[in-house]
Amino acid sequence: MLTVFNQYPTFLVFLAVVFAMVVTMVLTPLWITFLKSSHIGQQVRADGPESHLVKQGTPTMGGVIMLVAVIAAALFIGIPTPETFVLLAATVLTGLLGLIDDASKVVKERSLGLTPKAKIVGQVAIASAFVLVAVNWLGIEPTVEIPFVVTLDFGILTTVLPIGDGIAIPWLYLLFMNILLVGMCNAVNLTDGLDGLAAGTVMIVMIVMAAIAYRSDLLEPAIFAAALAGACIGFLWFNSFPADIFMGDTGSLALGMALGCLAVLTKSEFVSLIIGGLFVAEALSVMIQVFYYKKTKKRIFLMAPLHHHFEKKGWSETKVVVRFWIISGVLAATGFSIYFAETLMAVA
Repeated sequence: MLTVFNQYPTFLVFLAVVFAMVVTMVLTPLWITFLKSSHIGQQVRADGPESHLVKQGTPTMGGVIMLVAVIAAALFIGIPTPETFVLLAATVLTGLLGLIDDASKVVKERSLGLTPKAKIVGQVAIASAFVLVAVNWLGIEPTVEIPFVVTLDFGILTTVLPIGDGIAIPWLYLLFMNILLVGMCNAVNLTDGLDGLAAGTVMIVMIVMAAIAYRSDLLEPAIFAAALAGACIGFLWFNSFPADIFMGDTGSLALGMALGCLAVLTKSEFVSLIIGGLFVAEALSVMIQVFYYKKTKKRIFLMAPLHHHFEKKGWSETKVVVRFWIISGVLAATGFSIYFAETLMAVA
């Protein structure tokens, strides 16, 4: 643990970015070599864009190195707190779930791994455990604040189990946070369909989440978010078009869970939907497509998720990625501005 700079919190947050980035950039080439020698590669959807067929066999599970970098940075930079360990536990467990999914794809040699039901059950279990720990041991209030409008109390329906000092189960908050956390898991996963898209977008989002945590005097969550941003920067070096490696579900599911957990700890649950608005749009495009097709047997989008729609319209992969980064940056800045303005008004 690097404690000598504890009196310089801003430097520690910056150091977390650099540390995780360097670890990722050093270890990823070694991981790529190992994956290639083990013939572990991505399986491409048969119904996907034709331009993606060349991606068949590209090494996957790059999220393993990203998780290693984040763990190292979170534990080495500053003084880890209970929040640090809870964030790491939720993120790593979700990453392990994704790793099992990625491994099953390799074994079965197809683009589908675990069943959707199995993944959802695992994500719900992890999300529920995180929320209960956050409420009972980290002092998180079961409320959701809609800036400038209202603070919703989701603790009105709570059961207290007579275990120890009592374990509170705020059912409504647990339900809505499961929707947020599991939703973000799968939204980031859906976004991870083009070279550099998910890594670049998560990098932008995590920089903003680090700023929110820092603004909220939550140094360790800020360091954690900064480490995630740094890991994405380092990974993007190898994941940019044409990608040398993919993060796989190991990375995308873990990153989505991390985003949701940070939103809970910083009490930015609603604002996180704006900050991560691109992920929300990608997920909504899939839901709208499925619902509309079931009702009409027609499609609204040429292909879902949304990034594939624009590919089908003739946009190059890099054009889609860069434009989506721009949109993500605007949304992230908007969300942070709303959060920052609301906190200033609360102080005033």
